[in-house]
Amino acid sequence: MIVRTLKDCENSDRRVVSENWESVRMLLKDDNMGFSFHITTIKANTETHIHYKNHLESVYCMSGNGEIQTLADGKVYPIEAGTLYILDQHDEHLLRGGSEDMKMACVFNPPLSGKEVHDQDGVYPLD
Repeated sequence: MIVRTLKDCENSDRRVVSENWESVRMLLKDDNMGFSFHITTIKANTETHIHYKNHLESVYCMSGNGEIQTLADGKVYPIEAGTLYILDQHDEHLLRGGSEDMKMACVFNPPLSGKEVHDQDGVYPLD
């Protein structure tokens, strides 16, 4: 059994900080579960280009607000507490923080190893 607290993970190398977001990676590849689990904060009034060519992701908004825009068709979807979005087609998108930070629970398959950040194309490398 694995037991971790968010607080413990926040105070470890499992916390990765970027200009527009902060990700606390509570479950990673080396935990051998086949997926990774993260609590990610998207900062208010930001825009991040993301294109997970190598990963599938499901994201549940726990608090805050924002929106996601899929670049293939230009559709914009509002995000608020209780919203789940699933990037099941490696959807290239813009993730925008709204008037307040969004706190998100995220699951990645395949799992992340822990230190990934988006490259210039919005991609996480495949480990």
